[in-house]
Amino acid sequence: MNRSTRLLINCRIATMVAGGEPYGAIADGAILIRDGRIAWVGARADLPDHEAVETDRLGGAWVTPGLIDCHTHLVFGGDRSGEFEQRLEGATYEEIARAGGGIVSSVKATRAASEEQLFDSAMRRLDGLTATGVTTVEIKSGYGLDHETELKMLRVARRIGAETNVRVRTSYLGLHAVPPEWNADRGGYVDKAVDEILPAAHAEGLVDMVDAYCEPIAFSVEEVARLFDKARDLGLPVKLHADQLSDGGGAALAARYGALSADHIEHTTEAGVRAMAEAGVVAVLLPGAYLMLRETTPPPIQLLRDHGVAMAVATDCNPGTSPLASMTAALNLACVQFRLTPEEALAGATRIAAQALGLADEIGTIEAGKVADLAVWDITRPAELCYWLGKPLLASRYVDGWPEQP
Repeated sequence: MNRSTRLLINCRIATMVAGGEPYGAIADGAILIRDGRIAWVGARADLPDHEAVETDRLGGAWVTPGLIDCHTHLVFGGDRSGEFEQRLEGATYEEIARAGGGIVSSVKATRAASEEQLFDSAMRRLDGLTATGVTTVEIKSGYGLDHETELKMLRVARRIGAETNVRVRTSYLGLHAVPPEWNADRGGYVDKAVDEILPAAHAEGLVDMVDAYCEPIAFSVEEVARLFDKARDLGLPVKLHADQLSDGGGAALAARYGALSADHIEHTTEAGVRAMAEAGVVAVLLPGAYLMLRETTPPPIQLLRDHGVAMAVATDCNPGTSPLASMTAALNLACVQFRLTPEEALAGATRIAAQALGLADEIGTIEAGKVADLAVWDITRPAELCYWLGKPLLASRYVDGWPEQP
């Protein structure tokens, strides 16, 4: 028997391929996997002749692409539950940040933590994601804001990818906040982040993408443009935290640089949406942060639909504004808060999330030639993935074609 070849049968398949049946569904399907990739997928009645294989009979379960969390801050030290209490007592996110809390408090805890401590705490959060079907995760730096700690965070992210059955993409987020020691010379910090830390991280092979936080409480369009120019020089794609708290022109900036995605975008105008559409920028919706900050201005969902902007969904797992470590909860919140349909939400965590990471040729749909990263679910219809809150739904994951029990 060729153990590199595996056949999945007795299953219903949500291929998430666009343009056909809802969810790209196949009612009685089969998936033939060879050397970690999908060799064939279709109705079981149409299964072609094939070599002897190991066969998994899935008892009528639904199979989707492995879920993709395309925006996380999974590696950090400490937590900010105290700030959670402050916000409930009336303090705003901006007030806490300007008083030395927010991102800066996580910077202090992350700098003090060892690589081993950061790895161990991130792994506990990762458990929540994998238990809800995630097989690929993006992990940002941005809680170091100095040379040593930014690279430490990125090394931990790379280690997670090397030591777990999860595909990891890393983002350098040096322009996340101005560290306290640079408050009197923010321009000097931007110089250091752009001209020293990013090139060093890139030279060590730690960076897949470059990100920044473009807001009045963070960095200006001009400062982010400097970082993105450096990323372009290094051949790295970019993405952007854009227009979360105000319309600061972030979506238009992302479009100008052909970014993979513009994330948050609650305050993006129609002009920004139009620019994203023309540049093919994915909108990454982050309903966890919207919930935790008790925001009242949702992303412009109908404008995104009208202009054909693809919408991804992610957890934004982080210590301050989105302590969310469940991908299915993120899907539910995207439907309930932003009025996405379940099919839109699930596409946002599979096909569109892959696009937001530059991985659309490899993962995100169940198609011949793609990597066999799959999630098997104990559900009767795909909408259940967006319906239940807290109910265990995952039966197993397949990573590179091999099964792993949750």
